[in-house]
Amino acid sequence: MGHPPLEFSDCYLDSPDFRETLKCYELDLERSSKFLKELIKDGNSVITAIKGYSVAVQKFSQTLSMFQFDFIGDSLTDDEINIAQSFQEFAGLLQEVEHDRTMLVQNASDLLIKPLEKFRKEQIGVTKEKRKKFEKESEKYYSQLDKHLNLSAKKKETQLQEADELLEKERLNFYESSVEYVYQIHQVQDRKKFDVVEPVLAFLHSILTLNNLTVEMTQDFMPYKQELQLSLQNTRNHYESTCEELEELMKRMKHPSQLYKMHSFLPMEGYLYCQEKWALGVTWVKYYCRYHKEGRRLVMVPCEQKPTTKQGPTQLTLKSCIRRKTESIDKRFCFDVETNERNTPVTFQALSEGDRKLWMEAMDGKEPVSLFPVYLGIILFGLCENSTQEGVYRTVGSNIQVQKLLNAFFDPTNPGDVDLHSSDWDVKTITSALKFYLRSLSEPLMTYSLHRDLMCAAKSDNLDFRLSEIHSLTYKLPEKNREMLEMLIKHLVNVCSHSEENLMTPSNMAVIFGPTLMRAKEETVAAMLDIKFQNIVVEILIEDYKKIFSYMPEDSAAPPVPPPRITPRKRQPITISKRPARVYQALSHDHFQHTESNYQPLLP
Repeated sequence: MGHPPLEFSDCYLDSPDFRETLKCYELDLERSSKFLKELIKDGNSVITAIKGYSVAVQKFSQTLSMFQFDFIGDSLTDDEINIAQSFQEFAGLLQEVEHDRTMLVQNASDLLIKPLEKFRKEQIGVTKEKRKKFEKESEKYYSQLDKHLNLSAKKKETQLQEADELLEKERLNFYESSVEYVYQIHQVQDRKKFDVVEPVLAFLHSILTLNNLTVEMTQDFMPYKQELQLSLQNTRNHYESTCEELEELMKRMKHPSQLYKMHSFLPMEGYLYCQEKWALGVTWVKYYCRYHKEGRRLVMVPCEQKPTTKQGPTQLTLKSCIRRKTESIDKRFCFDVETNERNTPVTFQALSEGDRKLWMEAMDGKEPVSLFPVYLGIILFGLCENSTQEGVYRTVGSNIQVQKLLNAFFDPTNPGDVDLHSSDWDVKTITSALKFYLRSLSEPLMTYSLHRDLMCAAKSDNLDFRLSEIHSLTYKLPEKNREMLEMLIKHLVNVCSHSEENLMTPSNMAVIFGPTLMRAKEETVAAMLDIKFQNIVVEILIEDYKKIFSYMPEDSAAPPVPPPRITPRKRQPITISKRPARVYQALSHDHFQHTESNYQPLLP
């Protein structure tokens, strides 16, 4: 079952839906923690109990088969499908083992137990600490908010200012802890895809190598193992690419100006206090309100139910919204709303003066929201032809040199008059300048209008459809965009042709240029998580360059878009031959290595 992405903007709203989504992630975190405990326990049993080894392996395989990866979003890449099925593949392989084991690898603890304990301590443990901090700051903020809203407007101005400053401080602390908690949740959700699978894969390899059927099992398992290792490496590359974008988004969302900017594209919603007349007198009731500009509908969800009745949401249709003068009421931040459903105006209290201003703007008050126009600009930039340098496009140039090159290239007096082969400009400066320029365009080279269709094509499990649809969509780009894209992809094809020297395969190059050539119009967590599909599009452009750019597709060439995949595909079970085999010595740690930055098995 997939969970919806947690947007950083939801941290600011702190709605009931946001809290419910948080609970889903927290339950999943507890389940993952319990699963890791069980996995570590079973692994130790395998290592220490030789006589009960067969039973331990069966239990271990059952635990693996019961666990399923949760994912964020509505689609999986091929690599994620492979990873999601990996534990079932491991379990199926172990169940075919019919003979007792006679020895264990000497370094089994280093391969399995320590990495899992490290993940549980450093990732899950950190997430739980962030949760404690979030809950603590949440309690402090709402406690302070209740006190603040009960202050009389007749208090001295200095007292009110001090109260405002204290509330603002608590609000910022709460918002910061909330954003950091959401960021950590996404981190642990993504990292467990490889940080949990990699140690299990390493440990499983060591067990198979020591079994009486080592030779036969290894031969049959090797193709899938290599495919899974490639999937893990690709997933790690996608994670590193997405993580940088996600961290930048988190930093931008922490900026105070972003709080007001969000309301240019988000529906207005949040907590309001409504003045109501009850039998015992006038009281203020807390509601979570959503205002829909279309239809001028205000939906009010009660946060505090009456003891004797259960109250559902209230829906009002707005006529007008009027600011409440301070001297007319003994509360701050108030405004009146006239509705079709009620004869008298409804009085609301916002959480602050800024919050009241936002509600007034959303309800067509005195301060209308203005939207900033988006301007487009595409300028052709020269490409570097040095393709054999190791790690070309991965190595970052000096920011000062990059800016100097761009200033020289776009000099209004002599635009483009730059000798890129001069000794003044090294390869990493030129490649960094190219990436920086492409990322700085107001609209990406593969335009916003085609982004959704390109994502649908990348998410399809039909490989022929992917190529056909991306081919068709490429020719829907503006002519100048397509010409520049063709020049760039041709250059990247040339670089990738020297991958044995520069280590830049199409997959590695796609990780670099996926977020450069494509991006969603709105910067959200969901958009960041789709970067892996952007990388797939660029990888296809590189691998099938001749097919895509050699001819224009017919209008009817592309079939209808198939539905996105959610359920992982079924794989054929691995069959193990039953021929006699020799028992090999225990593996040394050098036979199977995995590090934080590179996962590379050394096959026996």
